[in-house]
Amino acid sequence: MAALTTKQRNRLPSKVFALPGRHYPLDTANRARSALSRISAHGTPQQKAIVRRKVHARYPGIAVSGLQKGNRKHGQRKRVSARR
Repeated sequence: MAALTTKQRNRLPSKVFALPGRHYPLDTANRARSALSRISAHGTPQQKAIVRRKVHARYPGIAVSGLQKGNRKHGQRKRVSARR
């Protein structure tokens, strides 16, 4: 991965960053993986959820753990009613 200079980083649109304040650029798949790694070590649970969601939306081929599907929390099963 090539180093991102200040000039190059400033030219990136704000929507390419995972968090407000232009944190964690997601302009390449390698930087998205780096963002996942760094946020898992240093981020709050809310920041982790945001970064995971944005990486998955931009790069669906990257495996992202901890994503919630639908309205269920991670690990919960869908309730099925018994029919009689």
